[in-house]
Amino acid sequence: MIPQKTIEELINKHSTLEKDLSSGKIDKKLFAEKSKEYSDLNEIIEDAKKYILFEKDKAELEKILADQKSDKELLEMAEIELKDLQIVFEKNEKKLKLFLLPKDDADKKNAIIEIRAGTGGLEASLFASDLFKMYEKVSHKKKWSLELISISKSEAGGLKEVIASIKGTNIYSTLKYESGVHRVQRVPDTETQGRVHTSAATVAVLPEAEEVDLKINESDLRIDVFRAGGPGGQSVNTTDSAVRITHIPSGISVSQQDEKSQHKNKAKGMKILRARRYELERSRIDQERSEDRKSKIGTGDRSERIRTYNFPQGRVTDHRINLTLHKLEEFLEGEAFDEIIESLSLKAQEESLSKL
Repeated sequence: MIPQKTIEELINKHSTLEKDLSSGKIDKKLFAEKSKEYSDLNEIIEDAKKYILFEKDKAELEKILADQKSDKELLEMAEIELKDLQIVFEKNEKKLKLFLLPKDDADKKNAIIEIRAGTGGLEASLFASDLFKMYEKVSHKKKWSLELISISKSEAGGLKEVIASIKGTNIYSTLKYESGVHRVQRVPDTETQGRVHTSAATVAVLPEAEEVDLKINESDLRIDVFRAGGPGGQSVNTTDSAVRITHIPSGISVSQQDEKSQHKNKAKGMKILRARRYELERSRIDQERSEDRKSKIGTGDRSERIRTYNFPQGRVTDHRINLTLHKLEEFLEGEAFDEIIESLSLKAQEESLSKL
């Protein structure tokens, strides 16, 4: 059970916020923050009040059931009410536990997604392209904004690497489960014997860090400029517009040459560098936690095989939750994407609840 003191603190907090907001004396900067906190508490306040009353209501019903003088009809009603009360209590308890779970500050952030072709040669680059198109379709359906940061194409028309920024509501909380190795099984167009080939691509989803999230000292950076080069060594432009930024303490290096402007390339490069540094710091904090507290869902380990896309069988399987959907085409079109994401999110919540 959740300690009564914890629930009482929620109720008292809600009452205090209600008084503060109606007083009209709150600083404008704090008003939005307190309004959001009040709105969040509003969603569970009635459940909290019922939770507090549970023991009292339960005791009254048990008293009726224990009273030998109670008539049969009253006993039957009390028994039904007690069962209903227990069901409501369990439902409220789960909702309150979810509310009390530690919040990941990064969940509400925008995200940077990096997709790289892995094992499988040209076929892997085609699969990387398919994955990127899928995320583009998901973004369009959810009315998210997707901005291309850098792209490197393969000879077959696929993608060796693509990095993009996705902006919207709760982006990272939705996409964080995508980090890992995505495997594809299909017959390539170049295969004359009809044999199924296995290829892979890696996906990394990073919360987009703002300057307030992470301070990077200019003195810790080494910035090199050079002339951008295109496929086959051809010159993209005649000025030194390409930028390589190295964060000396961590060794993280980012190169950016997609823009003709050195300033724009540096800005894009810093966005990627900041996100990677922020994720590195988050990973360090996670590793300091005890092993039993780490979630098996959404660890973000890029070497972890998380999903298989099997074209001959028309299925997509997420290995972390052993969920298979025979909706491969719909999934790649972004139609069935939420089915797996919601299942992953629910599993992660269940893991967290079991540790409370």
